[in-house]
Amino acid sequence: MVRCPRVILAVAALAAATAAAQQYPSRPVRFVVPFPPGGTADYVARMVAPGLTQSLGQQVLVDNRPGGDGAVAGQIVTKSAPDGHTIFFGTNSPMSAVPALHRKPPYDSLADFTPVGLIGRFTFFLFVPASLPAKTLKELIDYAKANPGKLNYGTGNTTAIVASAQFKSLAGIDVQHIPYKGDAPTTADMLGGTVHMAFMTLVPGFAQVKEGRLRVLAVLLPKRSAVAPDVPTIAEAGMPGVSLTPWAGLFGPAKLPPRIVERLSHDLSAVLSRADIREQLGRQGFEVQSSTAAEMDRYNREQLAAWKRVILEAKIPME
Repeated sequence: MVRCPRVILAVAALAAATAAAQQYPSRPVRFVVPFPPGGTADYVARMVAPGLTQSLGQQVLVDNRPGGDGAVAGQIVTKSAPDGHTIFFGTNSPMSAVPALHRKPPYDSLADFTPVGLIGRFTFFLFVPASLPAKTLKELIDYAKANPGKLNYGTGNTTAIVASAQFKSLAGIDVQHIPYKGDAPTTADMLGGTVHMAFMTLVPGFAQVKEGRLRVLAVLLPKRSAVAPDVPTIAEAGMPGVSLTPWAGLFGPAKLPPRIVERLSHDLSAVLSRADIREQLGRQGFEVQSSTAAEMDRYNREQLAAWKRVILEAKIPME
């Protein structure tokens, strides 16, 4: 009996994929992070990586690839072999905002990735330099209105971009935008006096708050943060319309074999269930929340729709 060459190739490919999945991982795993070192995303990834290294039996190496609001890292992952040796620290920036902000996105965040599991949610605060004469959100708005066009705001990710656009629109202020590739360089320029306000995560800026060099005016959460209970929510501070959910999850390239997805999802959940990991990440304002791969898929779809709606309402122009 003569078999069709296509059938033979298909069977061979399936056998190879099955063998690879059974042997997984056979070499170090690259953990692609879409932001530079020094920010909360990098911190969380570097907390998770050692736990995955222990459970997988191979080194999990963090590979920081900032740029394009996370699109640079996203493209690296989509072009990688679906063998589990390249995994993605996907956040709302590359997975929700990039597709919503571009007329021709560089990838399809639903079709070009394989969801593995949720990692958790970031906490964003509104920071200003201590030299700015504004100790409350109202005082900041009043100061900006008294100095139209003279102030600026920095953004190191799409959460900051969209939240700042909402804030600027609702407050009716004229402030200029300065984009950065992460929170760490944003913080550096704020300390240098060239940035006047920024929505950022906890890691880069809170030490500077304790030293009196920065001031935090509000938290971008529906309730106050346990790590900064004295800081009002942005709604309590008088701006209830600014609302976003910044999140992080683990993804692989499209067509990642189910056996590898199951292994990674199980091991990720085990790492995130550790009390020491949850405590240390909680201190940085990161709320750990694990999930199954199916739940991550649903959440990714829900968040993409939500971010598209928020970006449309904030009238942020598409690129």
